[in-house]
Amino acid sequence: MSDSLPIHAVLPALLAALRARASAVLVAPPGAGKTTAVAPALIGEPWCTGQILLLSPRRLAARAAAERMAEIAGEPVGRTIGYATRLDSKHGKDTRILVLTEGIFRNRIQADPELVGISAVLFDEIHERSLDSDFGLALALDAQGALRPDLRILPMSATLDGARFSKLLDGAPVIESEGRSHPLDIRYLGRSAEQRIEDAMAPAIRRALVEAEGDLLAFLPGVAEIERTAERLEGIPGVALHRLHGSLDPAAQRAAIRKGAPSTRKVVLATSIAETSLTIDGVRIVVDSGLARRARYDRGGGMTRLVTERASQAAVTQRAGRAARQAPGVCYRLWEEAATAGMPPFDPPEILEADLSALVLDCAIWGAADPASLRWLDPPPAAAVAEARERLRLLDALDTENRPTPHGRRIAELPLPPRLAHMMLAAAQRGWGKTAAEVAVLLSERGLGGNDVDIENRLARWRRERGTRADAARGLAGRWQRMAGGEGEGPVAACIALAFPDRIAKRRGSSGEDWASSGGRGFRLDPASPLAAQTYLAVAEVQGAASGARILAAAAIAPDLIESLFADRIETVRRVRADGAGGILATRDRRLGSLALSSGQDDSPDPAAVTAALLDAARKAGVAALPFSDHARALQRRTTFARRVDPSIAGISDDALTADIDDWLPPLLEGKRALAAVSVSALTQMLEARLGWAGKTAVDRLAPEAFVSPLGSHHAIDYAAEGGPAVELRVQALFGLAAHPVIAGDVPLVLRLTSPAGRPIQTTKDLPGFWSGSWAAVAKEMRGRYPRHPWPDDPAAAAPTLRTKRADAR
Repeated sequence: MSDSLPIHAVLPALLAALRARASAVLVAPPGAGKTTAVAPALIGEPWCTGQILLLSPRRLAARAAAERMAEIAGEPVGRTIGYATRLDSKHGKDTRILVLTEGIFRNRIQADPELVGISAVLFDEIHERSLDSDFGLALALDAQGALRPDLRILPMSATLDGARFSKLLDGAPVIESEGRSHPLDIRYLGRSAEQRIEDAMAPAIRRALVEAEGDLLAFLPGVAEIERTAERLEGIPGVALHRLHGSLDPAAQRAAIRKGAPSTRKVVLATSIAETSLTIDGVRIVVDSGLARRARYDRGGGMTRLVTERASQAAVTQRAGRAARQAPGVCYRLWEEAATAGMPPFDPPEILEADLSALVLDCAIWGAADPASLRWLDPPPAAAVAEARERLRLLDALDTENRPTPHGRRIAELPLPPRLAHMMLAAAQRGWGKTAAEVAVLLSERGLGGNDVDIENRLARWRRERGTRADAARGLAGRWQRMAGGEGEGPVAACIALAFPDRIAKRRGSSGEDWASSGGRGFRLDPASPLAAQTYLAVAEVQGAASGARILAAAAIAPDLIESLFADRIETVRRVRADGAGGILATRDRRLGSLALSSGQDDSPDPAAVTAALLDAARKAGVAALPFSDHARALQRRTTFARRVDPSIAGISDDALTADIDDWLPPLLEGKRALAAVSVSALTQMLEARLGWAGKTAVDRLAPEAFVSPLGSHHAIDYAAEGGPAVELRVQALFGLAAHPVIAGDVPLVLRLTSPAGRPIQTTKDLPGFWSGSWAAVAKEMRGRYPRHPWPDDPAAAAPTLRTKRADAR
């Protein structure tokens, strides 16, 4: 059977290329046999005296490839051919071909840059462009160039991008294989946008089983959709229903991959895990939802979230091809044919969208403080590198020069993301090593202990679970615990908080739906969750937009535990701000990042802060909010008038004061808690000081405070009057005045003349004209109303008086 694989036609050319030089690129479509045929063909080569590492993007694919190669070789897996994944491994001292996941390889080359005893590294399905494969290739090329010129490196791709890889490998030859060609019929079923995907997939699968022959592989975006679709398909006669995703235990995964019993048809409901790498025996039908669930890193929110989106054109082509790998097949697509062109051409490389914390730390340990110094197909974005460095410094993994700290090196030794590795080490120091290892496994392996939001419930359930996957996970936790060097149990929430100090969350409101976090992000929780009644949560996993991400995994944490864990990070923040009414609000908060742990009134606020707050209030409200006296306001108006005649006089209007408020107001605010408390006399003195002696003298000359009548009485001049400076007084006080009074040399005062009772009788800017004109009529009327007062025929020649005729006679 293996002799019929298309890859065998190009193996001689590939072997010749690798004899001639250390690198080559192999392009072979799915089904050509590259995964299982190339590594065994290299074992007999003269240069291949050591082990061959075959890198696989997924644990399931790694295990399946090793088992298939061992089956072809007629020996049990773990002898000549073995595998190593995080939860499972089978290999020994005689293993020549070791299939391992890309993450395992990354850890291995970090620990042994020379790759002692390794003759070749094969990167399978490298077109998927995972972060680990891109980084692993960059490290392998760096090791080859500096330490191991004899190391063979072979990227193997299912798509025609071999030229880019060839250029990266200094012009390495590209060997291309034909694929196995079987007829493929593609049928478009369409789907309403409002219809749930499982409600469209289930009838499509039933229809396909009627119309076509063979086993069926259905692609769904995630585990939840798989389970809901499976519920709708239970009980179909003669059909064995299987799930296929990364959370299943190995036995269930093997059952999904193996050819089914002759008397039954197999239906496999799978995630994108089945797009490449795997050949599922017997599949002749594919039903494709056209959707994929991918991890997208939200740099603004500092979190990775899962999003369901349209699959790429490259992905749906790969999926359809699964139906025609072994025989003619048919693919049913749940979209209209025209919609295919609107799908993105390819999935973006993970390096352009992922959290680069682990990569940046690994590069620093490798000796590449700047990741751009390594050879990449797509260099990591500079902004993502900067953000990763900032997070690593918070974890004490990098120093200010971006060099790895001793703690950072310990983090990198653990096969975990930096956050979880930091948690393991910090928890081990506190005697919580066992609990931290269990939490790390729960957060790394989906589905363990169920999907309860409360991680403590998940942990309790997992501890009771029995089965291959649960046992393997417990073994993994034990290995991580030993690597971190800690023992003992501790609070689950504390372990989560050590890993995610920026996700300590506090409830906002009584429903428990809205939460504020120490990192400044808002979270949301199902109000029906028992955790909604808690005050604080240590949040481990969220999904959705950073502004309101949904909490998927968390544990309640006590305030005193937060205090003890983060005593060195909790700050006392004293704030003073204006209250909108000319006063201040002084508060004293204890904060962890953006989260206020406690708040209260500050009875002794910083005087400088109080002054700054009041100054800000005055800027916003204007100087009119200050308690200027009537005298001060009058001085402002007089000065404004005087400046029209003499612009050299300093301005003291509200606009002028506002322009340099930062210069004159702060000294007046010292010791005050409200704008209204500013000294009234101090404000007047400030105005006079701005004018200076010369200015004040000029104002007094050009704009006197009062008009002195012929009688000698003083009457305030209104400089805000609409018609100009005005004065109000009884007409008798002006007797004897033949000329109209003026100020500032030639500006006539507006005279508002009143009767002895204070009632207005005339307003004039021409007193002589009034005397000689309408005075006679006014006097006649006034004699009738006020006969006891003098009303002379010639007021300009009369003596001024405010008394009655009798009083004057006395």
